[in-house]
Parts: sequence; structure tokens; C-alpha cells
Amino acid sequence: MSTPSPTSPLSPSLAPKIASYAIQPPTGPTPLSTAIELSQAAHRIGLLNAAWSTAIRPGSRVLEIGCGQGTCTAVLAEAVSGSPSGHVDALDPAALDYGAPFTLGQAQAHLSAGPLGDRITFRQADPVSFLNDEARKDERWDAAVLAHCIWYFSSPSELSRILEALRGRVRAVCVAEYALKASVPAAVPHVLAALAQATLEAHKTSSHSNIQTPVGPRAIKASAARAGWKGVREEAVVEVESVVGDERVRTMLRTAREATVAAVEAGVAGGR
Repeated sequence: MSTPSPTSPLSPSLAPKIASYAIQPPTGPTPLSTAIELSQAAHRIGLLNAAWSTAIRPGSRVLEIGCGQGTCTAVLAEAVSGSPSGHVDALDPAALDYGAPFTLGQAQAHLSAGPLGDRITFRQADPVSFLNDEARKDERWDAAVLAHCIWYFSSPSELSRILEALRGRVRAVCVAEYALKASVPAAVPHVLAALAQATLEAHKTSSHSNIQTPVGPRAIKASAARAGWKGVREEAVVEVESVVGDERVRTMLRTAREATVAAVEAGVAGGR
């Protein structure tokens, strides 16, 4: 796993520039859409500077797993762009028509057509299958990044398989995920809502929820150790509550309790 460094390879002042690369409504950016993208870019710059700066630098080759619409991809591409060799291979197994108000395909295509497009290769692929592909057996990367994607996994074993497949292919694995604990009392309901939603999703035969496997730092580090990774380190980045002002997330958290109660009262169809 990555080792924290006091250096800051990417200035926080670049957040507005990076945010401007994201796809926006057809009628143009709104104050809300601008605030969302700015907060997301600032948060991921904070992650890079706090915990990943020794692994990801200008010229690095990065393999991003669970890239989604490319929110972190843009930050990574900016970070490696200071040298011609810098590049990000961004993987996500999800269907390109997944997501709203923009799909993965739309958001990724927009980034690819922008200033960082030549630094990014988006791939719709299962990470383990991609890494085990005989045609790519000689490919290596300086770092693999899993940024806020583990909770999407269908089970903890999916993380274990990915970490095992990364052995010998990357020098460092950089992981960012919510810590399953609250840094302030007001955040406790958010943690409980996430756990409640995951409990409901576990009873569905299939799920596309963004909370399916809410594992915390201890479980992630244990998976890394079992996969043979050495020097596993943990760094807390606690500014997320003030930096991530995503209204979509706030809406989900506000309605999670009511949805949980309604689902329990009505019963959940299907099971696994």
C-alpha cells in the first residue's frame, strides 16, 4: 500500500481547473453542478497529497480500478501529466449506460475529448480478467488506485481477488474509502444509514447500489495482508465532511432512514 509523504505534488488551487473538465448540463454549468465537481476534485487532490504522493508523480503509469465517471481519473491524469510517460488506465466493469444524470459512457467520453484525454484510456473491463489477460501479462504500472469504489463491490471477496491479481503488476496500491466511523457526532447517522442500506442490499438477488460491501480500514488492511502486500499503512483524511458537498449524497443520506423503515415494513422481495 502507499506510504504518506509530506510533499504535495498537486496544488489544491488546481481544483477549479480539474473540475472544469467534467461533463456539465447541456445548458451549461449551474451553481450546484459547479459546486459538486469542485468539491469532488478538491477531495481527491487531498487524498493524493495526504497519502499517495510517493506512489503517483509526474510521469507515473497508474491503473485506476472502479473509475466510474472519471472524477478521480481527472485528478490522477493531472498529477501524472508533467512527463510524457504519465498515463492513467481507468477500468470499470459497469455498463456504459449506467449512471445519472449522465451515464458512465457520456462522462468518460467527455473527459477523453478534453485537455487530459491523451493521458487517459478508459476500459470497460472486470479488473481481475483484465489483469489475467494473456495479452497484457507484461504490462506494469507504478500504482493502482481504488478510490471510493470498494463499497460498490458485490462481496469482500471481490476486493481480495483484485489485490491478489495486482501482486507483481504494480509497485503500490492506493486505496481511499470511508472509514465506517464518525469524526464528529453529527456524522453518526450517516454511518448508520450506510450500514442499514448495505443490510437491505444483502437480501437482494442482485444489486446495483453504491453501498453493497461497506468494509472499513481494518478489513481492507487484512485483505491486503492476506494477498501478500507488505508495508500496509493507513492515513485518515478527515476533511471529507466539509469538502464533499455533493447534494446527491446528502439526498441519499436524508432518505436512507425512511427507505429502510419502509422496506422493512413492506418486506424485501427476493433473497440471496
